[in-house]
Amino acid sequence: MIQSLRGMNDILSDDYERFDYFIQTATAIAKRYGFHYVETPLLEETALFKRSVGESSDIVGKEMYQFTDKGDNDVCLRPEGTAGVVRAFIQQKLDKKGGIHRFYYHGAMFRYERPQKGRLRQFHQFGVESFGVDSVYEDALMIMMVADILKTLGIGYRLKLNSLGNQNCMPDYRVKLVSFIESCGDAICGDCERRKLTNPIRVLDCKNEACQALYTNAPKLINNLCSGCHSDFEKLKTILDQHNIGYEIDTHLVRGLDYYSKTAFEFVSDNIGSQSAIAGGGRYDRLIEFLDGKPTPAVGFAMGIERLLELIVMPEPVRNGYYFGAMENESLPLILKCAEKYRQTEKSVVEYEPKNLKNHLKGADRINARYCAVIGENERNSNSIWIKDLLEQKETIISLDTI
Repeated sequence: MIQSLRGMNDILSDDYERFDYFIQTATAIAKRYGFHYVETPLLEETALFKRSVGESSDIVGKEMYQFTDKGDNDVCLRPEGTAGVVRAFIQQKLDKKGGIHRFYYHGAMFRYERPQKGRLRQFHQFGVESFGVDSVYEDALMIMMVADILKTLGIGYRLKLNSLGNQNCMPDYRVKLVSFIESCGDAICGDCERRKLTNPIRVLDCKNEACQALYTNAPKLINNLCSGCHSDFEKLKTILDQHNIGYEIDTHLVRGLDYYSKTAFEFVSDNIGSQSAIAGGGRYDRLIEFLDGKPTPAVGFAMGIERLLELIVMPEPVRNGYYFGAMENESLPLILKCAEKYRQTEKSVVEYEPKNLKNHLKGADRINARYCAVIGENERNSNSIWIKDLLEQKETIISLDTI
């Protein structure tokens, strides 16, 4: 028997209801914030992610589904969503038009990593990207939107904040950090040795416990910010305080991608084990320029949907729509015609197999329909349909001519 590939799961049974509820909820909230939908391809040039995500990242270094296609092109399945949206933004020349552009997206991403609970090789993300706003208020807007989504889904969280500085303060800090890393000698892991040469700040994100112990006394970027970055970070904290959004400062929070600057944030849950991040994002003002676009301020976030599914508090199911059933074969054409009319405004599900009334009522219960509508011999002869409101427990018979 052919089975799905490891780490690439089907969304069936109860999961599809939670998945659908998440998409509906997050989409509705993003629209209320003034964002609109964007769709980008699953397959992109590998160079896009090497230049944006960064070759020092685990995503590019270890996890991409990369191959040469039949046209001899170096391509890969997208491992994250931001780079593709930025590529589309530049390709459509929106960077040249100026103004503010706000997008949201959702879809499948691919990373070749060890599958575990809430972490798959094919997974789904919901994300938003905002272009053209050089204000810390937009950073706060991102955080408020994530908080709104999680609150609506009934998911508790802790918010971690950090500032990654910019080109004004990062160079001096980089020198200090490299000096500290070198003072650790051979005690650091191979990944950190590689990151020291490509993007030193990434060592702070190392998952090796021995390395983390070493970096406890590493110089903190937050203590080396230029006046502009420091002012923005203080303003961000003030805005969050004003909106009663709690947070904690995590000086080792650098996010997993190379394109972040200034604000970095992560929402974590204590209910999903060691892999506790459920959403994260930040500002990436230089990414558009790195990909040959016109310099444009940008900020966004992404949420891993599978990681959230078991945390979602589903609303109480509400009976809705119609279940249509025939008690005899001769009544089936009439039932189909009725369902077609009701389906213009209501969910209408048809059971094609003739059954007695008791079994039709059970069928209506199975799909949580509010109304069970049945035609048998008597109804067919009188050109009518029997309908029961399963919420109010009321029965009625109406003429088919009045539908």
